[in-house]
Amino acid sequence: MKVSVILGTRPEIIKLSPVILELERSGLEYFILHSGQHYSYSMDRVFFEQLGLPEARYNLDVNSGSHGLQTGRMLIGIEKVLKEELSDVVIVQGDTNTTLAGALSAAKLRIPIGHVEAGLRSYDRSMPEEINRRLVDHCSDILFAPTEKARQILLGEGIPNDWIYVTGNTIVDALYRNLRLAESRRDLMDELEVEERRYLLATVHRQENVDNKERFSKILKGLTSVHKRLGYPIIYPVHPRAAKRMREFNLKPEGLTLINPLDYLDFLLLEKNARLIFTDSGGVQEEACILQVPCVTLRYNTERPETLEVKSNILAGVDPESIAEKAEMMLKRKCNWPNPFGDGKAGKRIVKILIERFG
Repeated sequence: MKVSVILGTRPEIIKLSPVILELERSGLEYFILHSGQHYSYSMDRVFFEQLGLPEARYNLDVNSGSHGLQTGRMLIGIEKVLKEELSDVVIVQGDTNTTLAGALSAAKLRIPIGHVEAGLRSYDRSMPEEINRRLVDHCSDILFAPTEKARQILLGEGIPNDWIYVTGNTIVDALYRNLRLAESRRDLMDELEVEERRYLLATVHRQENVDNKERFSKILKGLTSVHKRLGYPIIYPVHPRAAKRMREFNLKPEGLTLINPLDYLDFLLLEKNARLIFTDSGGVQEEACILQVPCVTLRYNTERPETLEVKSNILAGVDPESIAEKAEMMLKRKCNWPNPFGDGKAGKRIVKILIERFG
């Protein structure tokens, strides 16, 4: 059995790392194909180093571009590699352009596709990620659903039951494996002059938020309002896309500590010790839930409804007053909810299923 692991962004690297490490441990033949969708050291290379992952055998270096241009370049490059490698199964993760291009390339070549983190839905088709994840689920042959709720969504869309496996979410594996290492790194908190549970953390990067001047401005205004009302410092590692838009829109938020993007371990450290997290990221919603840190999501929907059900998370949208009100609500919430995303053994389950299916 030869496994092709296709990835291209920071979240994919993190969430596929448990699968890659288990493939390595099991002695199975595999290779990594990196699309180059994320291509800077701070957003890509450092994650391979910190997670102990082998080098990608192929890197397409597609870099940035429009959705069509980026996905088209990936399709051309991935198809060429898959024709040369003659893989038995292709593994993709999540909902990025890399995920879509990898799945479409494999489907056209009639190579079985395993989709890690299948069955997530926001039901907001204005989000490119929602289109990607729907398309990938419906051209995949093995769907690794992180939760029972995700499995039920897939069944409701007509996907056969014996194609779906509930494995837990690989983000739990990655977090458990790396949390102790992250906790040993205290330099960043000293540099930022913050103490445990005495600061708030913010991440804003999604296209629908940062590419829209009005929405982005409202979010930053809301965070400023939180700082003024509650007095906590707010640390905001600024994604390159958000930094670019901030300059273009001449947005100069008050009361926020803006810092460069962080590596995985430093960001994990800040997440664990934050009093509250603001985010528009699905992965951060999950990590906050697992780490028992309250979360306010800067969107009107989420494909992680499990976080709402256990009350680790609340939707605030982008209205400044709503952001401030929801922050105050979450700060009063007891951090004793159950973790709905599994026991940290999803990577082992996924590789075991691959061996059973493909020998």
